[in-house]
Amino acid sequence: DLPAVAALFEHAAIKNGPADNKPRDHKAMLAMWQKLVILYPDGTPRTRHLINNPIIDIDESSGTATARSYYTVLQATDKLPLQIIASGRYHDSFERVGECWRFASRDYSMLDMRGDMSGHLRLHQLAQPWLVKRLSKQEKLPGRVSRLWRRLLRR
Repeated sequence: DLPAVAALFEHAAIKNGPADNKPRDHKAMLAMWQKLVILYPDGTPRTRHLINNPIIDIDESSGTATARSYYTVLQATDKLPLQIIASGRYHDSFERVGECWRFASRDYSMLDMRGDMSGHLRLHQLAQPWLVKRLSKQEKLPGRVSRLWRRLLRR
């Protein structure tokens, strides 16, 4: 339900890529998702987005919080077996309004690894050339995961 996902970011500034100097709003993200994400007859993109290892810092006095997490996107279609199609990181900020917490920002620009996204995105319609180039690369990214783990272990 792309409109419901976009609604989560109604009050958030969204960074979509490394060259994205002007944050987007939830309406712009919904328009992009509706243009790019392939939906199947069941109305879904046939994906599962797993968010893990969150590191959450809450400042109760100011009513703000930040979160860093990893994501892994799985997909299975009639033509493609269950597989990982993307993995990366999210950096989020939140604000408390009354008794409710809501997204204040999300950084979508940290895609670390990608698999076969041909069943998920219409890449030929993508407006960001840097992402088309990155997603369409066929070479592996050796050592990137081990560098990431070493950096995390030093913290």
